[in-house]
Amino acid sequence: MCVEDVFCRFHQPDMICGRCPVSPSVRDATRRGRCSTPKGLPLVRVWGNFLDLPPLRPGPSILQPWLPSKSPPATAARRKPALSTKPGRTAGPARPPESLSPPAGSALRYGSRFPWRACIWQHAFCGPGCAAWRCEGLPQSTGSPKDAESRQPVLHYLRPSRPVGKSFSCPEVMSVMDMETRSRIRRLFYVEHWKIGTIARELGLHAETVRLALETERFNRPRVLRPRVTDAYADFIREILVRHPRLRATRIYHMIRDRGYTGSIVQLRRFVAEVRPAHREAFLSLRTFPGEQGQVDWAHFGEVVMGRARRRLSCFVITLSYSRALYLEFFFDQRLESFLRAHVHAFEDWQGLPRSLLYDNLGSVVLERRGDAIHFHPRFLELAAHYHFAAHPCQVGAGNQKGRVERVIRYIRESFFAARPFTTLEAFNRQALQWRDQQAHARPWPGGAERTVAEAFAEEKPHLLPLPVHRFESDLMVPVRSGKTLYVRFDLNDYSIPPAAVGKQLVLLASESTIRILDGHQEIARHRRSYDRRQQVLDPAHQEELLKEKRKALGATRGSRLSHTVPESEALLEAAFARGESAARQTTQLLQLLELYGAQELRAAISEALERNTPTASSVAFILNRRQRQARRRPPAPVDLSRRPDLAQVDVQPHSAEIYDELIAPDDDASQ
Repeated sequence: MCVEDVFCRFHQPDMICGRCPVSPSVRDATRRGRCSTPKGLPLVRVWGNFLDLPPLRPGPSILQPWLPSKSPPATAARRKPALSTKPGRTAGPARPPESLSPPAGSALRYGSRFPWRACIWQHAFCGPGCAAWRCEGLPQSTGSPKDAESRQPVLHYLRPSRPVGKSFSCPEVMSVMDMETRSRIRRLFYVEHWKIGTIARELGLHAETVRLALETERFNRPRVLRPRVTDAYADFIREILVRHPRLRATRIYHMIRDRGYTGSIVQLRRFVAEVRPAHREAFLSLRTFPGEQGQVDWAHFGEVVMGRARRRLSCFVITLSYSRALYLEFFFDQRLESFLRAHVHAFEDWQGLPRSLLYDNLGSVVLERRGDAIHFHPRFLELAAHYHFAAHPCQVGAGNQKGRVERVIRYIRESFFAARPFTTLEAFNRQALQWRDQQAHARPWPGGAERTVAEAFAEEKPHLLPLPVHRFESDLMVPVRSGKTLYVRFDLNDYSIPPAAVGKQLVLLASESTIRILDGHQEIARHRRSYDRRQQVLDPAHQEELLKEKRKALGATRGSRLSHTVPESEALLEAAFARGESAARQTTQLLQLLELYGAQELRAAISEALERNTPTASSVAFILNRRQRQARRRPPAPVDLSRRPDLAQVDVQPHSAEIYDELIAPDDDASQ
């Protein structure tokens, strides 16, 4: 039996004590003598013994036994129990009689030397017919007043281990739990994180018994409400929000900071979120005729990696308001040209278009707006005039006016885009249209679950406007100009052009897959569009044309001049380099021999040196000198260019002497 059950008994009208939290009316009734203890147990004696309890001592058990001491406790010496002064009433002893000793055969529990004092005589509370007689170590009571008097001092030995604040609702008397049960309760609560009610049902205990074993009052203390820094400005903030319900917390922060507010904006945001007036707008369910209206919007789907570039992935979504048929296409931007191109693809996919389209106030549609007066984008007006549809932008901040396309975007995010890997833009758009046909158009039609969206679209399709004969040109047109190279830059990549177009003002036309470059009305280059970064897209024909015209590529340098004039010199230089000779020194000596003897003699000497397996410039010079002696010709003298060093860099290409004969040939026109 626990102490809570002892003190809860005093809430009953037949026993009242001064220690229990009872109502004043019951206490007054007791003092007037209208309430008495059972079996003649004096109320004053019970009241006095509980008032004279010694101080509590900490311990492991719920009920702490009273240990006898040689000297009376300090509290008992300083304070006398409040006893009744009525005649015929005598107070019980302040201390229990020393002759009262533990009964023989009593079992030790909880490691206490006086376990029998942890029991309470149940008869004093429940009456002589109580069925909950579980006190161990005491003789059975006969229910007589004498037994009540002999066992009454035992109440003096019991002390609660915590303040008594609650009472049990069940009338049965609870027995003291053993340490094994208490340990199991604490393990289930603190380790397994079971709730108190779950533990009570599992072990067959009362919830208050579980709560006593857990000692939850140490951390279940009442919360103390402290004043907030915004309390002084609460009325002002509420008044401002009543007049301006959508005023932001940042603006309110600047207003009250000028009035002496010293807190942070985080505290202010919490308070504003609590007191801001909540207003929920009501809407009507609208129905449209077939082929009457469509709704258009962009949706952002994060970023994807394309090679070395990170691209923002956006999705163009258009849906028919009647049948809820949709078209979606992904792009790497939200440019005007992508916006127009997506319209063209959607109209061609549907083989028609609605009479009006509903838009946000995005920059591709609206340049400027003042109330209901709108300045549309000229390029967008060209699209609307080409396909004969009417454009209707929503009101500013009223996205609910095109709620059907907003709901479709959410459906795309959850049903198609979630957990789908991205490979290429073409493959992703192909998967999107396949998902549209197999899943989105196969869902039940919101206007009636008896048919699908595809069936409703088949009904609406004859009511759509027909397409014009010619397709609207939606390619991006950008003026470009190249610098010193044969490349023009567009969208982080370089595209080649013919060498003749370098430095000219050109026009670049970009579609979703092709790059075209125009010089006036003539197309001079066509490339596949790249969405990577820092890529050079080169046409081999442009490079070959450049190699034919570039002097530097044809022999303007010394090494290239030698290899172009005497191709056999390449084999000689490779063989000399393999033998450890310096390629630069060999090239210089061969160029000097070329200037002295000419290309024809040098070719013959290099060929002979390679045959003799002596691939060096000195061997070539020896052969040339020998050939000059055998021909009895004077070796050519070197030209002194010390006064004109600039002439050393002049390259003169040798020509055949036959071309000079044409200069002296008679003119046919002159002879006639």
